[in-house]
Amino acid sequence: MRVFELRDRFGLENLCLAERDDPTPGPREVLVRLKASSLNRRDLMMVEGTYNPRQKLPLIPLSDGVGEVLDVGDEVSRVSVGDRVSGTFVQGWSRRPVPRDAKVLRRTLGGPIDGMLRARCVLPEDDLVKVPQGLSDLEAATLPCVGPTAWSALVTEGGLKPGETLVVQGTGGVALFALKLAKTLGARVIVTSSSDEKLDRARALGADEVIQYRRHPAWSREVLRLTDGGGADHVLELGGAGTFNESLRAVRAGGRISVIGVLAGRCGEIDLAPILMRNIRVQGVFVGAREDFEALNSAIAQHRLRPVVDQVFPFEEARAAFLRLASDQHFGKVVVDHGDAA
Repeated sequence: MRVFELRDRFGLENLCLAERDDPTPGPREVLVRLKASSLNRRDLMMVEGTYNPRQKLPLIPLSDGVGEVLDVGDEVSRVSVGDRVSGTFVQGWSRRPVPRDAKVLRRTLGGPIDGMLRARCVLPEDDLVKVPQGLSDLEAATLPCVGPTAWSALVTEGGLKPGETLVVQGTGGVALFALKLAKTLGARVIVTSSSDEKLDRARALGADEVIQYRRHPAWSREVLRLTDGGGADHVLELGGAGTFNESLRAVRAGGRISVIGVLAGRCGEIDLAPILMRNIRVQGVFVGAREDFEALNSAIAQHRLRPVVDQVFPFEEARAAFLRLASDQHFGKVVVDHGDAA
C-alpha cells in the first residue's frame, strides 16, 4: 500500500511517498481503508521535528483520518465490515477520568504511533468510533482531534451554559468548531483574529462579536468592554505563553481558561496573582477519551453540526496540504482526499 512517511530525517522536504506491506488485523483489531485525513498544527510540528525531536523514524504522520472497515479480526464486536469509522487520537484511552499512568497519553496517532497518511491501517476496535450520519468523509476526517478537544473544553470540563460568554482565539479547525458548538449550547461567542476577512467569515458562522488583535494588541480590554467590564466566563486558549496573560485579563473572576494549544510559545512570564486573587480556573485539555468523541458525535447528529473545511488536496499532493497549513491562510481544517490511494 502507499504511504507518506519520514524515513530517516525530519523536514517537509523529506516527507515522501513509499510502499509498505498491506496490514492484516489480528484478534480484536480492525482493517480500515482510509478515505480522507486532515492536518493539525501538531502534525506540521511533528514533520518539522519541533514537536518531539526524539521521535523515532520512520513515521507516517497525521492524527486525523476516516475510512471504511474492510475486515475484522477474531472477537471484534464494536464495528462491522462496511462501517465508516475514525480512530481516536489517544490510543487506549476509552473512558474518563484522565488515566493516572501518563504513558497512556503518549500513545497518540501521528507520533509516536504511525498515523493516517496512508491507504490502509489496522487499529484496535476499542480505539475506533463510528462516523455520525450526515457528514461526508472529508468533513468527518476533520474531527478526531478538534472535535473531542472542543467538547472536552466546553462540555466535559468546562460546563459551558446558555448565556455565558466564550472567547475563542483564531479561526483554525478547533477554534471554528468550538464556535459552532458553543452557539449550539446557547453561549455568546467572541472571536479574535489578525484578519478582517476571517473575522467577517466568523461572524457569518455565528460569532456574536469579533476582535482584530493587530488593531487591538491588548485585546482583553475589548473583551472587558464587550462584557460591561465583567470579563468572559470562558477563554479557549490556543496561543499559549504568548497570549496567556491577555486571557487572564479577559476572563471574569471565577472564570475558566482552557489551554488547548501553544501556538504563540510554550514558555514565558506569567502573572500568577490574578489566578489566585480572582479564583480563576486553568484547565489543560489534551483532546479527550473515546467516550468524549462518541458523545460529541451524538451531538453532531442531533444538532446537524458541520465542521469547516478550508481546502482539500489529493493524496499525492499531501506536502502541498502542509504548506497550506504553514501559510496560516487557512480558515478551518486542511484536508487530504485519499481517493484510490491503494
